[in-house]
Amino acid sequence: MIKRRTLLSALAAASAAAALPARAQPLTKIVFGYTAVTDFGSVFVAADEGYFKKRSLEVELKFIPLNSTIPAALQSDSLQLGGPTPSVFLQAVDGGLDLVVVAGGGLTSKTITGAGLVARAGSGIKSAQDCVGKKIGVPGLGAFLHVTFRAWLKDSGVDHRKVNFVEAAFPQHADLLRGGSVDAVVSTDPFMTRITESGAGYVASYYSTFLPDNNQTIVHAAKREWVAKNPGAARAFREALVEAAAFMQQPRNDARVRASIGKYTRLPADVLAKIQISPPGPVVSGKQLAYWTGLMKEQGMLRTDIDVAKLVAQ
Repeated sequence: MIKRRTLLSALAAASAAAALPARAQPLTKIVFGYTAVTDFGSVFVAADEGYFKKRSLEVELKFIPLNSTIPAALQSDSLQLGGPTPSVFLQAVDGGLDLVVVAGGGLTSKTITGAGLVARAGSGIKSAQDCVGKKIGVPGLGAFLHVTFRAWLKDSGVDHRKVNFVEAAFPQHADLLRGGSVDAVVSTDPFMTRITESGAGYVASYYSTFLPDNNQTIVHAAKREWVAKNPGAARAFREALVEAAAFMQQPRNDARVRASIGKYTRLPADVLAKIQISPPGPVVSGKQLAYWTGLMKEQGMLRTDIDVAKLVAQ
């Protein structure tokens, strides 16, 4: 009799527990900093397709106007994760910030012609050799386009120290060319296309196609301390981007991918329809980072020897 009562009590308790609503797993909140380029496409897709929420992550996407300010924002805890370019990330580490890479954004590809050397109409610039003695605007001294352009000059037999570089934000490029303040700019779409369509300049070289394929253009970084305290969230963030990358690589999803990119970059519909999208590379290796440290050492941009193997969070 006692055994029968115990069994009935257990069954009643189990039924009552099953009737209760499942307790949701608490969300980990992350503020992520991005700039308005397609290299962040996998992050945008992961947010819109629910891949973050599926893994109990609440990711707030925060627009950052200048990529070079992302490491400082990470250090101050204004951001938990952010996407600096590899050169910006490595300079921050070289300067003493204890940051690590959690995941990756876009990859270099010889098929991408959305960046180039845009020369002022009438300047006569047609090659790397023509840049000697000229004033060339770059959107950030020491940033991705500046570093890769100087590497292209070297590859073409030109000493980058014989070129006068000045910092010029993308929106200023057309006016600077039109006014003759610079001889050329290193620019990207949609600004590059707008310059050529206005007649203010022409593409002298799609120089970025000289870069080897499959190296990161953006790395998603965090403080080492944050990753140590939130290892599950860091892995979940990377896994969400892996799923988003697979989604992006399906041609049938192109319209949804472009819609997500347009939502966060605010590119006009006509530009969005034509713009090239960087291939996604959610997983970063030490070998990929070593490519960038090699370029930067050649250009005298690093003061210390960086052990790239210690910079990739597992």
